[in-house]
Amino acid sequence: MGMTNRERILGVIQGREIDRVPFVQYDGIAAPNATVWDTLGRDKLGVIRWSSVHRLERPHCDFTSEPFERDGRRGVVNTLHTLYGSLREVKLIEPTYHSAATQEHFVKSPDDYRILAAFLRDTAVVENVAQYLKDDREVGDDGVPMVAVDRTPYQQLWVQWVCLEDLCLHLADYDPMLLQCIDELKRIQFDTYEIVYKAVRAYKIPFVDVPDNITAPTIGLKYFEQYCVPAYQRLAEMLDDVPVFVHMDGDLKPLWGAIAGSGVGGLDSFSPQPDNDTRVADAVAQWPAMRLFLNFPSSVHLGTPQEIYREAMTILQEGGHTGRLHIQISENVPPDTWRTSFPAIVQAISDFGKS
Repeated sequence: MGMTNRERILGVIQGREIDRVPFVQYDGIAAPNATVWDTLGRDKLGVIRWSSVHRLERPHCDFTSEPFERDGRRGVVNTLHTLYGSLREVKLIEPTYHSAATQEHFVKSPDDYRILAAFLRDTAVVENVAQYLKDDREVGDDGVPMVAVDRTPYQQLWVQWVCLEDLCLHLADYDPMLLQCIDELKRIQFDTYEIVYKAVRAYKIPFVDVPDNITAPTIGLKYFEQYCVPAYQRLAEMLDDVPVFVHMDGDLKPLWGAIAGSGVGGLDSFSPQPDNDTRVADAVAQWPAMRLFLNFPSSVHLGTPQEIYREAMTILQEGGHTGRLHIQISENVPPDTWRTSFPAIVQAISDFGKS
């Protein structure tokens, strides 16, 4: 009798022998799990579901949202209300995956950091293990929940609050209210780590993820070492033998050395060539103990079955029979291409054999 998808994923995380390289998707990202299982068979596709053991409460702040339509495209205006004033962002919604592109950020000038700082000071981290336990029951033998913490301060600021160009200018000016926001983000981060530490010990949670969306061109080595590496090291030291994964889905070559010394035990959504600059062979050579939750390159889903199979086999051969690799779908893929690409990937995994 073969292993379950849950056992395969945990085998990669915990360094145990597995019967084949796992094939996994973020819960329903390419198509509903049940739809994919009808095509592939339930044992051929595992599931990773985003989860958490904490929540954030802000008793004196709230958000409101107002939809709109512009030139036939839907959008939404989100407004953050605090005791010190309000901030507004504007997003446009793309029609295929309904993801949002920010047209206007919450923070537009240095004065806006005063309001953001008030929001962050009002933030308390509260235990919410019930969410993880619910996700764990529902996923069952099909996969694992992925307990996540919040992004590190630099990544959170440019992804969620302020455009990248403005953030870099404000950092260069050492804006005092921006630095206060960074201090508050660190406080929230470390309060979260304490809750995660207790939950990991109490409930034997197998790994923890930092959803940082790291790509070298947007952060550079200096800020990566300043804002990310110390946080990763701190969490890794707290969790000890439970690996910390980080969502690194972009170009990584300038960060190779820093990643090696970061304490990170796994890369989530590691996106290799041809979409980004780091091959699987590079990752294996640079980080000999690193677990690789590898996102199958999104562009390759557009190829023929033969091309997709060939790329999957290249990935598997470069990863080798290490037991540290699984292939996952963790970034958006062109609609309905999964019906061609998933069977080809599954066939390559089968032909590759025991990991």
